[in-house]
Amino acid sequence: MKYAKNILETIGQTPMVKLNKLTEELPCLVLSKYETFNPGNSVKDRMAVQMVEDAEAAGLLQPGGTIIEGTSGNTGMGLALAAVVKGYKMICVISDKQSKEKIDILKAVGSEVYVCPTDVTPDDPRSYYSTARRLSTEIPNSWYVNQYDNLSNTKAHFLSTGPEIWEQTEGKVTHFVVGVGTGGTISGVGGFLKSKNPKVKVWGVDTYGSVFKKYHETGIFDESEIYPYITEGIGEDILPKNVNFELIDGFTKVTDKDAAVYTQRLAKEEGMFLGNSAGAAIKGVLQLKEHFSKEDVVVVLFHDHGSRYVGKIYNDEWMKEQGFID
Repeated sequence: MKYAKNILETIGQTPMVKLNKLTEELPCLVLSKYETFNPGNSVKDRMAVQMVEDAEAAGLLQPGGTIIEGTSGNTGMGLALAAVVKGYKMICVISDKQSKEKIDILKAVGSEVYVCPTDVTPDDPRSYYSTARRLSTEIPNSWYVNQYDNLSNTKAHFLSTGPEIWEQTEGKVTHFVVGVGTGGTISGVGGFLKSKNPKVKVWGVDTYGSVFKKYHETGIFDESEIYPYITEGIGEDILPKNVNFELIDGFTKVTDKDAAVYTQRLAKEEGMFLGNSAGAAIKGVLQLKEHFSKEDVVVVLFHDHGSRYVGKIYNDEWMKEQGFID
């Protein structure tokens, strides 16, 4: 008989799916690494389990302990699945801009959820960064994951996502495009692909209100670049250790409106029911058109599933309120 011993063994080996209608204007083949097939419906399952297993090996996570993490939802889901299987408690600290569906899903898998304001600085005691750190000092036998600076995040993608993309494209991938948040995916996948072929170009998709693009181009951390934005899962107002800027060939910024509109278009024109960052990612690919030629194989990674956004991106009333559609 062939079966997984537990749900965590089903993580990875996600399919590669060709884009058709939305990429008609591009000269190249565009393939999506379709991460919603992971059991937690996102790419974050990969690094969540890697971080937990590395913490166990290092003695940082003890039996019966509590896992604590600040998350936009998807990492929390991956950690929650690991906690259920391995017998830990799970506390997720999330910002109030995240969808209600994300909060409800985290509770559904047994997590305790704290909701913090988005419109505060990272070092503000009310921020989800600060709250997660504080809880880890107050709760006995707890472990603060810190996905932003925990390099097991990058390691997971170097060991799994990158090799899968290389194998699925038979080494023909020429460009990798992905939204950047914690930086683990772009750094792990990008690092692996460049180790196989240094000519592979790695592009990050950023959002307005985030510091990544300007910092990459100038080396300046410009606080005037930071302001609240709607797009979920990408961009930051900090510089996570997992973002290896030396591996990244460039960034392109996508507006909140374009990210939302193209998320809907992926569903309606490609049959791909995906999360908010997928719209930003495919719009980023389209904005990079001038960098692609007929022989190129472009891989774009789609992070998560549309079910987490039915009350927002897939709700036309909400879209109208934001001024994204007429």
